[in-house]
Amino acid sequence: MKRWISLPHREGEHSRQAHADLPAGTFEREMGKEGFFGPSTHFHHRHAPTGWQSFDGALQPHAYDLVRADGFTASPWDALSLLGNGDMQFRWWRCERAMDHLVRNADGDELLFVHEGSGELYCDWGHLSYRDGDYIVLPRGAMWRLEPAAPTTMLLIECTEGSYQLPDRGLVGPHAIFDPAVLDVPRIDDHFLRQQGESQTKVLVKRRGKLATLTYPFNPLDAIGWHGDLTPVRLNWRDIRPLSSHRYHLPPSAHTTFVAKNFVVCTFCPRPIETDPGALKVPFFHNNDDYDEIIFYHRGQFFSRDNIHPGMVTLHPCGFTHGPHPKAFAAGAKATRTETDEVAVMIDTRYPVEVAALPAGVEQPAYVDSWRVGSASPGQGR
Repeated sequence: MKRWISLPHREGEHSRQAHADLPAGTFEREMGKEGFFGPSTHFHHRHAPTGWQSFDGALQPHAYDLVRADGFTASPWDALSLLGNGDMQFRWWRCERAMDHLVRNADGDELLFVHEGSGELYCDWGHLSYRDGDYIVLPRGAMWRLEPAAPTTMLLIECTEGSYQLPDRGLVGPHAIFDPAVLDVPRIDDHFLRQQGESQTKVLVKRRGKLATLTYPFNPLDAIGWHGDLTPVRLNWRDIRPLSSHRYHLPPSAHTTFVAKNFVVCTFCPRPIETDPGALKVPFFHNNDDYDEIIFYHRGQFFSRDNIHPGMVTLHPCGFTHGPHPKAFAAGAKATRTETDEVAVMIDTRYPVEVAALPAGVEQPAYVDSWRVGSASPGQGR
């Protein structure tokens, strides 16, 4: 049991509750521990916490436009590496033709998120169709390959030091956010049986970042049946029913989809925007003091960001305050929208990530200045 030094106290002019009825003319900033799960304090500032005049050095936020990373590759092991640490690797893969080999990741579980495209996935357990917006969890050691029906672009999020699990949903129960009954598993169907045969097949196995090639005189995806509770699963964001509150802006952790060792994967889906007059309508300013935050923008209008389009990724390293862009904050204060239409994937990592060498033009260096454009309106007064 953790024994936090916890001394709840109040000082000066403050709101009665977090994220609602802020003192007139102020901006709220949350400083907390363990990514919204530990003790926290809410400060009320006269100026926007992101209103810096300049921001130099290694801690500044980053934006990457993966749309500019052209080129298709035949194997996920040739995908573009973007970010990673000892617990998680984040890659961007574009595939347009059926794979002529199988792959196996001996380093960790693989989480695929399909940004664009559709097709068929074959693995030890059988066959799964996929489409845009699908998550597919592949356990460590799974053999698999794709046959795209349309050019496919996806995230590959590797869990290196653990396994993907479902979050504890606490008081709302195991069927909240998404019912486990919507998780699809591979089937040994006609598609799967037809692809079996005696053709020579190569399996490219990744271990500690290096590849080994196993060559079989037959296709090793030759199972005729299986039983057990270790299996790939498919989940589409359209089956996620996000938690929402009309009187309180929920933290990102309320949208957790998968948990892993030292990082979580969250999904932001369309939802109603808070309607209570005093409630914040956009994410609150908060410190990144325990986690690096990565967000991939899949589709829609991103209500807390300006000049962001689908296929972009932002990285907010641990160590500075961040929050909505000025235009988004002003729109939230005026309650100009009634619902969000964004779909985004967020990864919060407990330990810092390193950025790989990227093609020219992928990083957008002006992103750090995007909070200085225009001016934000203070939060709703009580």
